[in-house]
Parts: sequence; C-alpha cells; structure tokens
Amino acid sequence: MSVLNKEQLSEFYSAAFGQAPELIVQAPGRVNLIGEHTDYNDGFVLPAAINYSTWIAASARNDRELHVVARDFESQGVVINLDEPMQQDPAASWSDYVRGVIQELKKKGYRLKGGNLLISGNVPAGAGLSSSASLEVAVVRALTELSDESIDPTDAALVGQAAENNFVGCNCGIMDQLISARGQESSALLIDCQDLSTRSVSIPRDWEILIVHSGVKRGLVDSEYNQRRAQCEAAAAFFGQQSLRGVGLEQFVAAEGKLDDLSFRRARHVLTENERTLLAAEALSSGDMTTLARVMAESHISMRDDFNVTTPAIDRLVEILQAAGEGKAGARMTGGGFGGCVVSIAPAAVIPKLMQAVEQLYQLDTGCVPTLIPAKASNGAFAI
Repeated sequence: MSVLNKEQLSEFYSAAFGQAPELIVQAPGRVNLIGEHTDYNDGFVLPAAINYSTWIAASARNDRELHVVARDFESQGVVINLDEPMQQDPAASWSDYVRGVIQELKKKGYRLKGGNLLISGNVPAGAGLSSSASLEVAVVRALTELSDESIDPTDAALVGQAAENNFVGCNCGIMDQLISARGQESSALLIDCQDLSTRSVSIPRDWEILIVHSGVKRGLVDSEYNQRRAQCEAAAAFFGQQSLRGVGLEQFVAAEGKLDDLSFRRARHVLTENERTLLAAEALSSGDMTTLARVMAESHISMRDDFNVTTPAIDRLVEILQAAGEGKAGARMTGGGFGGCVVSIAPAAVIPKLMQAVEQLYQLDTGCVPTLIPAKASNGAFAI
C-alpha cells in the first residue's frame, strides 16, 4: 500500500488543478478490536483509528460548484452543483459518498462553498477497514473548512453516518465514522453507541496491531448487513424494545423457545458481544492478554455460529493466528463480515511469529493470498 504525505498530495493537486491547494485534511480508517454488529444495536464497540487514511487537498472556488477528482479511481472527475438536489451517479459511484455528505450538511444549515477537491487515500477498499467512513469524515472536514464553518467531531461523524444511511443506502451504525473523527494515538476508544459517550483505552506500549487481509473480497456486504440489522430490530421488537440494548440477558435467556431460532441466535451474539467488549476494554487497559485473547476468540466463534458472517478462509486465518500466538495474541474477524480482514493484537515480540505463520500456512491451506497490514492506533481527522 502506498504511503501518502502532504508534499505528494500537493503535487497531485497541482497536476489536477494547476495551483497549490489551500488546505489538506486527513481522516483515518479504523480497525475494530471487538464489538461487531453491536453499534447499530446501541451497544458497545472498541475500535482504534489506524495509520491509513483518506486525504483531501482542496481550494475554494468563486462559484457554487465542487470539482472533485478521485485519484484512486483513475483520476475520474465529477462536477457537483451545490444548489441542485443530490442524485446518485452510477458512472462514478464513489462520488455518492461526497453527494450524501453535501445533502446532510445542507439539511443542518451549513452554507458550504464551491471548491476544487482532490481525493486520495491508502485505506484498503473492501477490506472492512472503513474506507467509506474515512472518506465521509474527510469530506465533512474539507467542506466545512472551505466554508469557514466549524463542526464538532461527533457531529461530523453523525453527518457521515447519515450520508451512508440516507443516500448511499447502507444502514451502518455510528462506530466507523465516530472513531475516524475522534480517534486517539496509541489508544482504542470504548464507544457506547447508545449515548455516543467515549472512553480512551490505552494500548500497552509494547503491544502492536496486525491486520491481515484474507484475500477474500467482501461480497453482498450491504444487502447482508441490512438484513442482519433488520433481524436484530425484529428480535428487539419481540421484547418490546427499540434496540437490543434494552434487553437484559436474563429476559433474553427466558425467551428461548419462544423467539424463532434465527432471531434468537442473532440477538445472542449482540448481547454476549456487548459483555465481551466491556471485558476486553478492561483487559486491554490492564495488559491482561489472557482475558483479551479469550474474549476475542469467543467473539469470532459467535460471529461464525450465531451471526453467520465469517467465511471458511477467514475462520482458518483466525485459527492460524491463534495457534501461532500460543495464548499471547488475540485474533478475530473484524468488520461487517463475508470476507475482508482479521485483526490480531499481541506484544511486539510475538508479531513476527504471527506473520511467519500466515505466510507459511494460509495460502497453502486456503488458496487465498493474504496481505499483512501492520497498523498503529492513530489520531482522528484533522486539517493541515
């Protein structure tokens, strides 16, 4: 994966627009250590922003148009009139994220100004590392910076989520955008998705994060994701609640046999995942790898058996990492599922063993080619 910096972005921008940019913004992708499919159920998540980002170089224009160039999509460009209703563009679907953000900012009364934008990034697309949320948050920051309007990081995240829900058409929760907007260096963030409160959880200094792309391209993500969300909402409604956060474990267990089996398993994953996420946050802050490895393993099993979002190749990748870690590494699928990435966290001295095991065994066992992505917990979105 390419490494971007301010100087390179300025060169790309100058080549596209014939001038130097007035500002550059950066918004990171994320890896979720634990807490999968809990965010849209008003539950708990424990993500970290990572050192892979979407960058936008921009300058203001004197008209009401946005001229946007996506360098990573063969420098395809679009022109968006800020005063016209936003409509999806099948010929440049990446621009739907930009259009969705514009629509939501205008709903909130932001004036916005015309501008030239060059977008580039190194968050792997389709890997479950939130390249879309990174793009949304970067666009929010770029557009509000251009129009000299301020926005709170949490509000920026809510705009990005609304763009994805209302315009792009994926009913995602708030986690991806919130960690991109509010991430902190060397820390994960425990997020309560019910009230959007956050607590920084320091990662031990000698621990590192290893992300492994399975080589399995995520398929049917939006449709399956929306289906899982609908199933969870149906289970919550059975208990007279708007979300599964309002269902107690005792109340849930008592409903076994009354709730249909599929809804029961979906709800069981969410409720037990919330408990695991809180345990994982305490284990991470105290450096308790034994507990962290255990709850990450339990999380993966729950995603596999109760939520049915893993794949055989992903399952094998997790097994390889867990075996190589010998109890000194946590590993689980991360992201919405159906392919994408596995996340592992371990003391720095263990990471080379994990990488070696993946390189020796994974392709041989599955036929899939892995990509090793060492990552660091990083700060959230900022303007340069």
